[in-house]
Amino acid sequence: MTIDKSWTQIRKRSNSTVFWQGLQSFLQMAKPHVNDRGFIRCPCNRCINNAQHQLEVLETHIHRFGFMSDYNDWIYHGENVYAASSSNVLHPNLGVHNRDEMFEVLEDIISNDTEVDQLGSQSSNVQYDDLFTALNSELYPGVSSFLSLNFLVKLMHLKVMNKWTNKSFDELLKLLKLAFPKMDLVESHYEAKKLMTKMGLGYQSIHVCKNDCALFWNENSMSETCPVCFESRWKMQAGRRTGKNVPHKVLRYFPLAPRLKRLFATSKTAKLMRWHQSGKSTDDNVMRHPVDGRAWKDFDSKHTEFADDVRNVRLGLAADGFNPFNNMSISYSMWPVVLTTYNLPPWLCMKPEYLMLSFLIPGPQSSGKDMDVFLRPLIEELNELWENGIDTRDASNDRKVFKMRAALLWTVNDFPARSSLFGWSGQGYKACPTCNENTPSMRVIGKTAYFGHRRFLPSTHRWRSNLDFDGRTDRKRPPRRFSSVDIMDQLRRVKTTIPGKHPNYGGVKRKRGDDELNWRKKSIFYELPYWAEIELKHNLDVMHIEKNICDSLLGTLIGDPHKSKDTDNARRDLQNLGIRSELHLYEDGNKLMKPAAEYTFSEANRRKFCRFVRSVKFPDGFAANLWKNVAQNDSRIVGLKSHDCHVIMQRLLPVGCRSLVNKTISSTIIELCTFFNQLCARTVNVTDMVKAQDQLVIILCKLERIFPPAFFDIMIHLVLHLPEEAILGGPVFMRWMYPFERYLKRLKDYVRNAAKPEGSISEGYVVDEALTFCSRYFDDIETRFNQPDRNDDGIHRTRRLFLFESQCKPMGKQSQVYVEKNMRDRAEFYILNNSPEIETYLKYIY
Repeated sequence: MTIDKSWTQIRKRSNSTVFWQGLQSFLQMAKPHVNDRGFIRCPCNRCINNAQHQLEVLETHIHRFGFMSDYNDWIYHGENVYAASSSNVLHPNLGVHNRDEMFEVLEDIISNDTEVDQLGSQSSNVQYDDLFTALNSELYPGVSSFLSLNFLVKLMHLKVMNKWTNKSFDELLKLLKLAFPKMDLVESHYEAKKLMTKMGLGYQSIHVCKNDCALFWNENSMSETCPVCFESRWKMQAGRRTGKNVPHKVLRYFPLAPRLKRLFATSKTAKLMRWHQSGKSTDDNVMRHPVDGRAWKDFDSKHTEFADDVRNVRLGLAADGFNPFNNMSISYSMWPVVLTTYNLPPWLCMKPEYLMLSFLIPGPQSSGKDMDVFLRPLIEELNELWENGIDTRDASNDRKVFKMRAALLWTVNDFPARSSLFGWSGQGYKACPTCNENTPSMRVIGKTAYFGHRRFLPSTHRWRSNLDFDGRTDRKRPPRRFSSVDIMDQLRRVKTTIPGKHPNYGGVKRKRGDDELNWRKKSIFYELPYWAEIELKHNLDVMHIEKNICDSLLGTLIGDPHKSKDTDNARRDLQNLGIRSELHLYEDGNKLMKPAAEYTFSEANRRKFCRFVRSVKFPDGFAANLWKNVAQNDSRIVGLKSHDCHVIMQRLLPVGCRSLVNKTISSTIIELCTFFNQLCARTVNVTDMVKAQDQLVIILCKLERIFPPAFFDIMIHLVLHLPEEAILGGPVFMRWMYPFERYLKRLKDYVRNAAKPEGSISEGYVVDEALTFCSRYFDDIETRFNQPDRNDDGIHRTRRLFLFESQCKPMGKQSQVYVEKNMRDRAEFYILNNSPEIETYLKYIY
């Protein structure tokens, strides 16, 4: 039966009876083919089968915007249903096998927008109009296999992947226009970026008081002055506003909910969001993901309703300051706040493509104690996601809508940033947030030393009575464990402070009371209803702890005058404590003499160790070239980065120090390095961490007998708590700052306008976010998801015999080597007995 489709060509639709009758017939034919929610693709000139609506909305859209002219076979509405899959959106001029990837991209973007589907209003798809136009435009007249939007997105992706400048991209567009005048392409990078932004998720600009007192947001959004310090919202010049209202500071906030919804919008990632349930370890003693840690399990047991749906999202938060300029002489501190999703498998959740920028806190000064002011929008959104959730389509479950909820598991920060987020000061006698008021510490000349780890030993241990440590016995009990009830009781005694840095308000320094301990504030995270019960709230950053210990240990061993902890004051501390008299300073005439210590390399051994570090060669990509960090006279090792210290600590120092210091010192250092190697493994054994907890107490006590008290800064002490945190949180590589520090480098690359670094980063991030999403669908170009490994050697068949097949890519110039007859005879014997290709010939010889 032939279907009359002539009514679709009628332009004057308002008073046409033929059009109205044809439309009603079309709706009757389409009615049996709606989905379980009553939705079906809309073939109007605006939606072009990319959006789904109810039949009433289809009737309104087609009557108002007309029927798309290229939709000749109504495959989605009852005609030849078998010819098309319901999961594919095809360009009318393309066959099933020549599908354009961008149709699938836009389908996933739009279909996840539940508001568009439910409202079906005229304005619901306005933001996509330009995309639809480019989506249905041929790149060049007569070339239907490559559409305009597809070409532009791939061209922009190449720009990002290869770090082209904006100017070079503009020049390329001009050249393409010059060579192909009829090409349907944008004129400049600015236009291309505007189009890409429509596929991104955008951000909100929130004005901030110049003293960081408050945000001009929600109830203060219309205020002209700060509600705390009453300073003007706008920049002033000679007591007047400038011509245009320009705010003092702007906070860029990237809403969380749309970004989480997009992870479920595409089948590329939706199924991965369930990995934490299907991929968790079946052995309670083995941890390879935070889901295997005790903190995750404890959270699930307390919040069973949240844990019942495996699609509910667990998040981690990281914040750190960085200088966006290459010129480090410029003092500028910008603070990005980054979120990661722990639902994903361990090999993905720390990849930059899966990290989400949440905030961009403006500089030039660090927010410091006022971090909570900037976190307000995120905390309110997290509360909304926890209490009410948000409707989300799951691409892995036939795009059915479910109520997605989210929870923040913990934060990851270096120790100073932890103080800003947690509220517990990392300075003074009670600097350790775990030991709390019972932190082992003592005052030495010019600093506080965190010395006295004998208190963690059993009460009957012989070292308790030994006077070699600090000249006294130690009968103190180990610090007690503080429960969440104890912490909340301490926070009730903390006085409320005024935010901001205004000298008359929040900037007034106050002295903490004795009952406040080291608390500076009650963190805004406690506004989350579940936060007080979380066992592991703020992770100790192993990256920075390991680097600081390596710098102290290496500097002291080598005798680096800038980093050694064996200073004159450290020797005077020994004299004041009345211990290790052989290391005391003494006067020789008019000179103050400093005896050589066993824990410091001699001149010859120092050069030997430096030459050892210089000579080590690593596999490609394993570590940096450490020979660049060794001074030319082999006297110092300088300029070490965090990963350099990581490699030295776990690979080089245990080997290099073995023969250069006495056995007692070298064995203690090796034990400490072995612990870090064990801690940083991809798979962590719970039993090993329990044993390490006891072993670390012994190691720290040994170090106290070797090094002076000034050696023990807070970083040395924090090592003691790392095994317990590993048991709670799982493997360290998902809870340290390495991936976030590398992510800051990507954000820094977005800065193209030095006058507006925050704006440059925000715009660059939104475009890159959209391109990263699109690149998941591209198979014909190299993307972040399909690019080959750094060393993709493969097998290069350069010889006929299997024995000579090269398992790696040849490098360098070929050279001939002449061997002696004895060596040649042995080689020929080996070849004849190990080459299957010549076995058939050997039977005629033997």
